[in-house]
Amino acid sequence: MSEDAELLRRYAVEHSEAAFTELIRRHADLVYSAALRLVNGDAHRAQDVTQQVFTEFARQAKRLMRHPAPVGWLYTTTRLAALRVIRTEQRRSAREQEATTMNELLREPIPEPDWDHLRPMLEDAMHELVEKDRHAVLLRFFKNKSLKEVGLALGLGENAARMRVERALEKLRAVFPQRGIVATTALASVISANAVQIAPAGLAATLTNSSLAAAGTGTTLPLLKLMTMTKLKLGLGALVVAGATTALVVQHQAQIKLREENQSLRQQMAKLQTVNERLSKHPFTPRLPAPPMHVTASTNALVEDLQSTNVYARFKDKAPKLTAEQVEAYLKANGRKASSLLAAYRTSGDPALLKQAMEKYPNDPQVAFEAALDKDLSPEQQRQWLNTFEQSAPENALANYLSALNYFNSGQIDQGVQELTAASGKQQFQDYTLDRWKDDEEAYLSAGYSAAEAEYLSMSQLALPQLAPIKQLGQDLVDLANTYSQSGDQASAQAALQIAVNLGQRYVPSSAGEAVLDQLVGLAVERMALSAMDPNSLYGDNGQTVQDQLNQLTQQRAVLKASVQQAGSLLETMPDQDWINYTDRWMIFGELAANQWLVNKYGQQ
Repeated sequence: MSEDAELLRRYAVEHSEAAFTELIRRHADLVYSAALRLVNGDAHRAQDVTQQVFTEFARQAKRLMRHPAPVGWLYTTTRLAALRVIRTEQRRSAREQEATTMNELLREPIPEPDWDHLRPMLEDAMHELVEKDRHAVLLRFFKNKSLKEVGLALGLGENAARMRVERALEKLRAVFPQRGIVATTALASVISANAVQIAPAGLAATLTNSSLAAAGTGTTLPLLKLMTMTKLKLGLGALVVAGATTALVVQHQAQIKLREENQSLRQQMAKLQTVNERLSKHPFTPRLPAPPMHVTASTNALVEDLQSTNVYARFKDKAPKLTAEQVEAYLKANGRKASSLLAAYRTSGDPALLKQAMEKYPNDPQVAFEAALDKDLSPEQQRQWLNTFEQSAPENALANYLSALNYFNSGQIDQGVQELTAASGKQQFQDYTLDRWKDDEEAYLSAGYSAAEAEYLSMSQLALPQLAPIKQLGQDLVDLANTYSQSGDQASAQAALQIAVNLGQRYVPSSAGEAVLDQLVGLAVERMALSAMDPNSLYGDNGQTVQDQLNQLTQQRAVLKASVQQAGSLLETMPDQDWINYTDRWMIFGELAANQWLVNKYGQQ
């Protein structure tokens, strides 16, 4: 074992920070220098790349301690990370240039929300937030507390407080357009500057005396004041009734609009499904051998966080793992079959249970699926389990897509293209989400959790490990198309982009068990591919252009995000029976339909 490998072993197994510090000391200069060259001498970007590389180095230490040349991995990963940073910067610059051009053409910027418009509706909007979100906004923007102070008040760390505040602000921002007000990013500063005014001098003392008197701890309040307060309460009651009626009307109008958007989305998805079927029957095939391409990243490395748009992510830290005793009781009751061992593994986090399933049921497709995406396996083991997945589920296109990405990551481009061609000819696309969800629910039920608790825990804790690879494969297909274009083979370039479109369209809204996150990833992949095409070229059989399709995808994404946003604050207040109703609808019709049911039931309250 090399010295680097031994240091990695000490860090991965013994958690020795000194060992990892020594690895950084040895190789930081190499990584930074390579990064500096790749980013054209930009020292700040080179530092960012270096940080990303060593972060990923630490994350994959257990796997890499078996790597024959860790320094080679560092050097290669530096290049991948630098290319990703450059590509991100190019896209950002393009977006900024486009925005600048649009501003020049329009010459009339969107007005920022001013206090006079926000003031009459602020209180109603604030009370549409759930209590914990409202508390966060009050502390941050009304009381102008720092994020650290907000975290202390809410019992959260500073980073968690920042996330809570940002999420609450987004919910608040979404309320104002329903009332005809454009609430832009300036909303926070407008509230901070105007929401709290200095009270008149002497008012505090007056309030103290009056409050103590009214509570029976000070002097008796005069009868006249009591009568005045009674009349005031009656007047306020009438105002509350009137305000509630107005809120019901606004909410009803919002629901009608959402139903119309959902209906439009379903029609668009039906059309996309037709296109998908046509692509499956007549798959596009790039020529072989393929030209050399630069692999952008591995399945496990440098993928962006796909959980950012998941509404249940905030509950992760509260979800318990099953104990060894609970797991054994569940396995004793259900038998140590493949599905039971996998459910026990997911609900307890014990890798020994996955290993046991791999040893006892090596030809089970769900076992192969879990094993192929296990980050602790070596590249050779991952390749073996991907082969097993394909053999055990020959009609499942997902096995071919994951296998194609693995080939791309290892530089075997032609084999990857062959896998993609095979995937395009298959109708089935199965990630076993529903099966995994129900199996996990049984494990929680066996451990003594109620039906509602078991459904919530199994739903909120179910990982979707296939989404990051799918998104990465979409980007790799765009890169492959670029290499074909550079070699002068435009037909193969278009074929690669069409395969990416086909991949994105595998996620169809409102299907059984479908999560909004699945659909957002599918839209992202499809948008990557379409954005690489000529926007004015024809798309489909109905005279649409590529730009028309991109516009539709933007609308679909907006509907999905609005669905999550509207349902998000309601999920926390549902009684147990409605948690069961909600998850049952999700399983049968998909998350989008379940969210619509939730908004229809609770949105007017």
